[in-house]
Amino acid sequence: MACRISELVLGCRDPEVLARFWCEVLDFVVLDREGNDCIEIGPREGFGGPQPTIILSRRDEPEPGKSRLHIDVNPTDRDQDAELERLLKLGARPADIGQTGEEQWHVLADPEGNEFCLLKARLNPL
Repeated sequence: MACRISELVLGCRDPEVLARFWCEVLDFVVLDREGNDCIEIGPREGFGGPQPTIILSRRDEPEPGKSRLHIDVNPTDRDQDAELERLLKLGARPADIGQTGEEQWHVLADPEGNEFCLLKARLNPL
């Protein structure tokens, strides 16, 4: 196994409202929060299990022409650089969404232009 989905990121107007809703729907709990702009919810066992967590990220309006949902993946059997190389060979390409270059993740686009992020390895394969 090379990657698995670890987090789903949903842009929304009110992270608190959606966190309460999805916690109830999925029997999730709040795992982390960054001020009022970002809340991570997930299974009671926490991050890294078989279910992805959901990150609710404040966005005043959806970005025109873009989905408000993107996938974050983590390498499980190689380091981030090796996985980046593999993904690029598979047809991913770098995507510029205004990163500073200091991020610990890579923003990529799949062959149809859907953005996703390659995070640093932190998951064990299942």
